Amino acid sequence: MRASDLLVQAARRLNGAGIPDANRDARKLLAFALQIDPSRLTLVLPEDVSDEQAEAFQNLIERRAAREPVSHLTGTRLFYGRSFHVSPNALDPRPETESLIEAALTQPFSRVLDLGTGTGCILLTLLAERTEASGVGVDLSAEALEVAKANRDALQLTDRAELYQGNWFGAVPANCPPFDLILSNPPYIALSEMADLEPEVRDYEPRLALTDEGDGLQAYRDILAVVQAFLAPGGRVMVEIGPTQASDVTKLMQQAGLTGVETIPDMDGRDRVVLGRKSTE
Repeated sequence: MRASDLLVQAARRLNGAGIPDANRDARKLLAFALQIDPSRLTLVLPEDVSDEQAEAFQNLIERRAAREPVSHLTGTRLFYGRSFHVSPNALDPRPETESLIEAALTQPFSRVLDLGTGTGCILLTLLAERTEASGVGVDLSAEALEVAKANRDALQLTDRAELYQGNWFGAVPANCPPFDLILSNPPYIALSEMADLEPEVRDYEPRLALTDEGDGLQAYRDILAVVQAFLAPGGRVMVEIGPTQASDVTKLMQQAGLTGVETIPDMDGRDRVVLGRKSTE
């Protein structure tokens, strides 16, 4: 069967399953099944594919029709121009988190702490962008840390990125010097909001990385209650938030004694990052 015929059938199947951007997903998965760069797909569409390739592709399409994320099927996701290994054990990197990266890069830093590092995309991207910096990533999930370690090794950042298992600051070694930049994309979805998530998120992402099983604010309370002890004078703390949480997180930062608290929008204009600073006095 020609690749073009397979693609038409696959797009029809995904459309019928209610998959948004069915044509795009079908093309990505066909390129993956054929083991070619997606940019070359148009060139091979007139060609026949082997029975093995056709079967592999059709299996991928059926899994996508069941709402399994494309990134989980291919094992990679692009973030800030780099390809990251992903798995169901760690939250997928998402475009809105790039707002956290952009905000962090507006000022210099040398020591970074990433709380709840997941795939490592935040910490590793910042270290790749600032070759003089080093940092620490922590996560409660041992499985997520394995994903982060794979990405650290692939990006050749092993000598500048340390990874530890544990709960927030409890995983940071006692002898670590203070950090001038602390970031987190914590579980901020309220329990009451979980049912409304897209199936790709609700059913396939690790629940631990999505919700605190409460009001979505507990991680911010836990982090901000002690963050000053780990920040260098003048250091910044930056957290990703849900689009309705800016006011609550701003109050928590102010109660923690942080100064210059501000909210930064994402590319769609939604509140996405709250930033605070430790006083230099």
